[in-house]
Amino acid sequence: MGNYNDKKENFRDGNSKAQKRKRGKYGFNRKRKPSMYGALDLGTNNCRLLIARPIGQGFRVVASFSRIVRLGEGLAESGRLTDVAMERTISALSICADKLKSFGVVQSRNIATEACRRAANCDEFLARITRETHLNFEAISTGEEARLALKGCQSLLDPATPYALVFDIGGGSTEIVWAKQKPGLAESDHANFEILEVLSLPLGVVTLAEECGSYEINNDCYQNMVRDISEQLPGFCERNNIKQKIAGNQVQMLGTSGTVTTLGAVHLGLSQYNRSLIDGLDLTFDEVDTATRKLTDLDYQGRSEMPCIGDERAELVLPGCAILEAICQAWPVGRLRVADRGLREGMLLELMINDGVPVVGNPAANYRHNAEIRPAQ
Repeated sequence: MGNYNDKKENFRDGNSKAQKRKRGKYGFNRKRKPSMYGALDLGTNNCRLLIARPIGQGFRVVASFSRIVRLGEGLAESGRLTDVAMERTISALSICADKLKSFGVVQSRNIATEACRRAANCDEFLARITRETHLNFEAISTGEEARLALKGCQSLLDPATPYALVFDIGGGSTEIVWAKQKPGLAESDHANFEILEVLSLPLGVVTLAEECGSYEINNDCYQNMVRDISEQLPGFCERNNIKQKIAGNQVQMLGTSGTVTTLGAVHLGLSQYNRSLIDGLDLTFDEVDTATRKLTDLDYQGRSEMPCIGDERAELVLPGCAILEAICQAWPVGRLRVADRGLREGMLLELMINDGVPVVGNPAANYRHNAEIRPAQ
């Protein structure tokens, strides 16, 4: 789900420039301090936090934090979260708790996804988090995860295109959402899609990488991953007549995950990740394929030396590419929009809306037309 320039670990204070108070006729004006909201997502691979305040019809991120914790490491074999993985995660969550407190967050939602859903010791671990960090977590369902991801990405969808395939390639699972624009809203400036069906696959970049059993993923292993994902898509496709809708040019595709943002950065030849160029970027399937081939043609060391990837992602990016390739083969929409947003943004919007704040979401960070952005030669 979204990067916000996150790498192995990142915390950014967006309020570094304090505004001067203005003096009115009867002294200094006392403006109401804007409410702060927090969204904390504990996934199979990452722990990510966003803190934001409402502004206009959207919100402004004032702080973000991310750390790779690999909570799901070894889970596929034992069915349990390991002590080492839990220690890493508690350490990261303690930092998150401090940040939420220091920014005076009035409301936050803290969720755990696939690793906790699958772990036999999930309840024990969540209780330990509460004891040691005073953060209350909930392990959400795959349906709730998909709903929040769609809500967070809604602003990037075209309201004039009636159907949408939205997918989130995570560490332990992949959610694919089939959604439809609500009736009577086709002329609206804001997309408002409802979910028709969610397909949740218990396969993500971490689980697939562990199944390969090696940093070096050869072509046979890669093609096997593509095949395994592809075999799980036809039923979902047929139930919803997706290919017929694609043939009628009624479907758009949007991806939210580190995989698609990385491929966007590779396509543009970025020397360092830049969210303003990635969030909302449109890629043709040919461009996706070219960027994928650049990565699959390299060994682990070559990928780790590429900008925007590094050691931590060099092992995981190819499983993500395999999942994406299977999705693109199944549904030849021809174009993919990249979202550097997702679960956390959905949580933030919902917290604000439930608090009576009239927000609908932020526009794409990438305002420039795709044709104006030339990939590096």
